Amino acid sequence: MAAGLVLTSLGPAAVHATAPAVAPAPQAAAAPAGVSNIAPTTADATPPAAPASPLLARDGAPGGAILPGIGQPVNGVYGLQPQVTRNGEFAHWMHDVVLLPTITAISLFVLALLAWVVFRYRRAANPVPSKTSHNTTIEVLWTLLPVLALVLIAVPSIGLLQAQFKPAPAGAVTLKAIGNQWYWTYQYPDHGGFEITANLLKEKGEAAAGERSRTDADGPRLLATDNRIVLPVGVPIRLITTSNDVIHSWAVPAFWIKLDAIPGRLNETSFTIDKPGVYFGQCSELCGARHAYMPIAVEAVTPAQFAAWIAAKGGTMPARGQASDKVIPQPGAEGSAAKVAEGNTVDAATGPTENVTVAAPTAPQGATNNPATGNAGQ
Repeated sequence: MAAGLVLTSLGPAAVHATAPAVAPAPQAAAAPAGVSNIAPTTADATPPAAPASPLLARDGAPGGAILPGIGQPVNGVYGLQPQVTRNGEFAHWMHDVVLLPTITAISLFVLALLAWVVFRYRRAANPVPSKTSHNTTIEVLWTLLPVLALVLIAVPSIGLLQAQFKPAPAGAVTLKAIGNQWYWTYQYPDHGGFEITANLLKEKGEAAAGERSRTDADGPRLLATDNRIVLPVGVPIRLITTSNDVIHSWAVPAFWIKLDAIPGRLNETSFTIDKPGVYFGQCSELCGARHAYMPIAVEAVTPAQFAAWIAAKGGTMPARGQASDKVIPQPGAEGSAAKVAEGNTVDAATGPTENVTVAAPTAPQGATNNPATGNAGQ
């Protein structure tokens, strides 16, 4: 194991892009009061895309070109994917410059100690064992050295953790990702609230009649989706995740993002994509029989192309620098898209219900089966 770690730390030829030697700064924390913390959103610079732009094509049509080896796993290659966010670049540097050398040094040191003990204190060389029970120097060393190793790792990791969960600034693009068994639904609350559903694209021999099958322009097998989500480059993204059923996890390795989607809870993080391209990910939480068929495909485009795509979807661009003021309810809660659709269906069938008061049902206590008193159980 130690030898393998040494070889890994030396950096073989068939690896992903190497992290920079100098530590890149993680994403800065939110600005203090009195300092501008407004994201460079795009309401002032939104020229329409050309009519033939693939971003304005029908849902499911391939969009931007996929760069080989970027934003996706590569056969025969190991190591972290090239990172396109500041936090990802910092984490890549920390992995290659801090973690791997530390792990390698500890493994080699322990291996050398074991070899020395086996050789030095074997029965032939040490027929009469020592009865020494304490060694102050050794006890001090084996306490201080692990503390120093932990401090070496903790200093950069705490900064990275803080940067990963810093609040998004005003003007960030809000993307709500909702996990379902087994596909993703996306909403853009600040851009009209429209919704996109992304399903796995089947292979040519697996698609039913009338279904569109995957092509190389869509992406790799098991990662291509019928609808890509589109996000702007250089603009902070406010990612919110939740779920309609079980725990899922929205993970895109090139963004250094993995955020659980939990029923009844909204999780939030923020990131900024630095480079245009197409980036793929998957659900990273075991969520059922088709867990492996929940891909994520993100197309990062210029702010002007993003605005044109929003317009093509029937959405609207918010005012420049405007903070998100949209209520984002949990799936199934009052005000959620599902509840609104359910209410519209009922109203269409029976007409709207007005001024009706329904008494809350009285439920027995779960443990004792006694009738509830007061507001308990209601």
